[in-house]
Amino acid sequence: MKNLAVLTSGGDSPGMNACIRAIVRSANHKNINTFGIQYGYDGLINNNIKILLPEEVSNTIHIGGTILKSARSEEFYSKKGREKAYQNLKMNNIDGMIVLGGDGSLTGAKIFGDEFKFNIIGIPCTIDNDIYGTDYSIGFATARETIVNSIDKIRDTAASHERIFIVEVMGRESGYLALESGVASGAELILIPENKNSMTDVINKLKKINNKKKSVIIVYAEGCKFGSLNELSKKIKDSISNSNVRFSILGHIQRGGIPSPSDRVLASILGYESINQITKGITNKMIGIKNQKPILINLNDAISKKKKVDLSLIDISNIISKY
Repeated sequence: MKNLAVLTSGGDSPGMNACIRAIVRSANHKNINTFGIQYGYDGLINNNIKILLPEEVSNTIHIGGTILKSARSEEFYSKKGREKAYQNLKMNNIDGMIVLGGDGSLTGAKIFGDEFKFNIIGIPCTIDNDIYGTDYSIGFATARETIVNSIDKIRDTAASHERIFIVEVMGRESGYLALESGVASGAELILIPENKNSMTDVINKLKKINNKKKSVIIVYAEGCKFGSLNELSKKIKDSISNSNVRFSILGHIQRGGIPSPSDRVLASILGYESINQITKGITNKMIGIKNQKPILINLNDAISKKKKVDLSLIDISNIISKY
């Protein structure tokens, strides 16, 4: 193996650059060239490929986002588009590819690897932390820190005005980010898709909390099906007399920022290990972390199986955050 490619696809996450850095320098240590594919699968189809030298990834470990850029690619969904991508890899004499991204990106990697019998390694990069088989994905720790810092600030104004404040966080259909952020910020109520609350349950819990204190933080995962935050706020106001309800959608602020030290360490380990494995002939796998050790997960398992959240954290939070 002489030439490898790396791309970042889908939503960006803090720590991607630290991972790219680890890949380029670990490959260079084995006398392998690394080619950076700009703009994800779209760049692969359009031959937006350039060599990445070790010195070109200097001073990137602390930068959020991705220096390779990211983009959605409708064309990659088609066999014709993937054929163009494959021909570009062959034209550049590239022997394998490392894909950094979440569920959609890894699904694309699996399909592409199967179709063309191409060497593929995936690395989980998503703030949602919803990828099966790995304890953590790159970007999750930083996003959790960003959310907690934001809630700490919101709590100040919630306490000053004795408000019920709903804070919506990302996570798609997974409540992992909301759950851990809620526990870490001392939220009085955490609403996630995996905990099948009815609206009646939510209102009854909120009433009990509100009887003890008027300032309440609700962390709300975007995948919950209680309608818009405006609708949810109105239901709470109508159900709890004299309640003062506000909401805040944190949005894409959660994806940005300087990656936390733990994300930089995780990214460095997974990037380094991806080179070790692909040069051994390992393919169609994802490099994850389990009990602080790198592990290999079948790409098919990573994209097809559901990662479960630890609902015992909800029970803990209900006990320690109700007063």
